[in-house]
Amino acid sequence: MSERAKLRWRCRRGMKELDVVLLAYLERRYDQAPADEQQCFAALLDRQDPQLLSYLLGREAPTDATTAHVVDYLRNILNA
Repeated sequence: MSERAKLRWRCRRGMKELDVVLLAYLERRYDQAPADEQQCFAALLDRQDPQLLSYLLGREAPTDATTAHVVDYLRNILNA
């Protein structure tokens, strides 16, 4: 299985809204993103759904600048 296929599988979540946002990032941004951003996205996929949702809704803010950048991009997808 390719790395991209593994990421696609990991984007499947318990919440359909997260599926849509994460898959949109994978399709629209991931390939053009710098390596550190790609690694950050993969690390975000290790987080639990409630924390990801909290990031997207602005209830929590990531402390790492790269993670914050990825979360901002995901928020823009959510709000589009």
